[in-house]
Amino acid sequence: MFCAIVAGDVPADVVLDEPDLLAFLDRRPLFKGHTLLVPRDHVPTLLELPPALRDPFLGAGQRLAAAMVDELGAQGSFVAMNNVVSQSVPHLHLHVVPRTKGD
Repeated sequence: MFCAIVAGDVPADVVLDEPDLLAFLDRRPLFKGHTLLVPRDHVPTLLELPPALRDPFLGAGQRLAAAMVDELGAQGSFVAMNNVVSQSVPHLHLHVVPRTKGD
């Protein structure tokens, strides 16, 4: 599914578009603004993420979390990823979810 989004075969609400990474709104958000960050190349889990993408991937997640505060007015964020167990799509993805106390 995520490879099809990266390829442009499946539409998505893209919020970050970089040469190696793509971020888009989750179709089943926990909260408004719930975003998924993926590497453009198919990478099944964090264990297979190439070392050259580690810092850019985390940096993009950090920028997304900051944007949720700056642009959505969130007080913070929930950031998570699953590897194999509980991983709904076999393509590495980082959930970045805006949060506000009491939501």
